[in-house]
Amino acid sequence: MTFPRRGLPAIAAMLLCMCAAASNASQLPHRDDLSEEDRSRVERVTRPATAYSAPEKFEQMPGGAATSRKRVGRDSFSHSSANLTFEEEQLFKVGNGLFKKMWASSPSSTQASDGLGPLYNARSCQGCHLKDGRGRPPRPGDEAVSLFLRLSIPPQTAEHQALLASKEVLSIPEPTYGGQFQAFAVPGLPGEGRFDIELEDIEVPLNGEPAAILQEPTYVIRDLGYGPLHEDVLISPRVAPPMIGMGLLEAIHPGDIEANADPDDTDGNGISGKVSRVRDVATGALTIGRFGWKASNATVRAQSADAFSGDIGIGSPDKPAPWGDCTENQQACRAMPHGEQERLGPTEAPDPVLDLVTFYSENLAVPARRDVGDAVVLKGKEVFHTIGCAECHRAKYVTSRKAANPAHQFQLIWPYTDMLLHDMGEGLADGRPVGDATGREWRTPPLWGIGLTETVNNHTRFLHDGRARNLLEAILWHGGEAQVARDAVTALEPANRAALIRFLESL
Repeated sequence: MTFPRRGLPAIAAMLLCMCAAASNASQLPHRDDLSEEDRSRVERVTRPATAYSAPEKFEQMPGGAATSRKRVGRDSFSHSSANLTFEEEQLFKVGNGLFKKMWASSPSSTQASDGLGPLYNARSCQGCHLKDGRGRPPRPGDEAVSLFLRLSIPPQTAEHQALLASKEVLSIPEPTYGGQFQAFAVPGLPGEGRFDIELEDIEVPLNGEPAAILQEPTYVIRDLGYGPLHEDVLISPRVAPPMIGMGLLEAIHPGDIEANADPDDTDGNGISGKVSRVRDVATGALTIGRFGWKASNATVRAQSADAFSGDIGIGSPDKPAPWGDCTENQQACRAMPHGEQERLGPTEAPDPVLDLVTFYSENLAVPARRDVGDAVVLKGKEVFHTIGCAECHRAKYVTSRKAANPAHQFQLIWPYTDMLLHDMGEGLADGRPVGDATGREWRTPPLWGIGLTETVNNHTRFLHDGRARNLLEAILWHGGEAQVARDAVTALEPANRAALIRFLESL
């Protein structure tokens, strides 16, 4: 079996060869990128674990040949894929510079860096994704930067209904404030406002231990800069997710995602994951949404263009509006100077800026696992699988041979996600539909790297709004399709519950 990269792919090839079996065309019929010989090998190597006395082969390499094996530290989410070529490593470093770039308001003497806003949430990509990691709610007295509010309204007209049905849009923006609430603005313009977070304690009993105390947040918007919000406004808080492994997630074969979907729960296990369908920005065709808390973008490039526009207010070839999320009802915003420079290109971030930031984002490496052979970690892995966590947090895949970047092709990866939308219950519901995702549904987030959150970002805040203060709280917020697994966690003996957390910390 030939792999497209040197070094570590050869190790993966050895693994697949050890798992070789007789060709069986009935296995993985949805994988049109595989030969009949390969299908049996891939099927065998991606089977869920059934033995827990020792780690699985190459389990310590969750990103396949792209895994970073550099020393654990604050930069653990900022290393490049280990299997990039020398030339690709140079592109990665240039993209890193643009990811960290601080944009300035127009007009500016640094013409290649102006165009900020006019309304924005951060001045750089790194401003939300600090150290390429996970955002958090603001601490008391701090401004919210890596947590912001999505806005929309229910469809009001037949035209709105038609736009949603065709998926030309996935939600209807709030008429004045747009799709995102932006607290900051360039000089001479008011920001859209501020918000406070009010917390209510919820007690959750645990077998053999004191009850856990969850904190349910409520968001109160104040100091509105452009008049009242629509009376039916829908609000959803979002923290910035970690950036690692995104190119590998895009390289998962669509058939593997489709094969795990069960929207009608035909197997009767209470889990009915469904695929998010979105429009591909480049082609207009319906495709699988993979990125964002509700799987609303199909590609890393689309996610990056949305962030440039919504978070920073920077136009790019894919979303060229220089005013970002300013609406027609914010004429003062649209009248502000913009950063388009004819000599530099037709948008504020002209080619190849978006290409380079996309490449960087696609190639942030997943760190190597720690302590995969530890007895407590292995016990926690057994608990994880036996109580049903792996039904949604699917452990492993072999990526497509047709992936656009050879570094992502045919890699055994361990992201712990099925990339599907699931009903997570009323406790986590935001009541705000986005495309195929209802107000109770979220994409299963990947778990790889989750145990290094505190090391990289100096906090342990999890879930879409950072409400969970640790991994156990994150589990206890699960409901809906995950209610049975969540209840199993509360009923575990304390030692087994601690082992489950220890396993998650090893990811």
